[in-house]
Amino acid sequence: MNLANFATMDTIMLMSIINMKLRDDFNGNLEELCATNEIDKQALIDKLSQAGFDYLAEIGQFR
Repeated sequence: MNLANFATMDTIMLMSIINMKLRDDFNGNLEELCATNEIDKQALIDKLSQAGFDYLAEIGQFR
């Protein structure tokens, strides 16, 4: 899944995809996920935060 268009994606779907990728491909490392997919980490956090989701580094996912 190409995350380059994350800004226009449905927020619930985006959160699900991001959490799946964090779990399956990046061991919860948001920095690595963003670098690999060439997306702005803060913009991703802001988009998900607007829908009430926060990144929990200790568990490596958004909730």
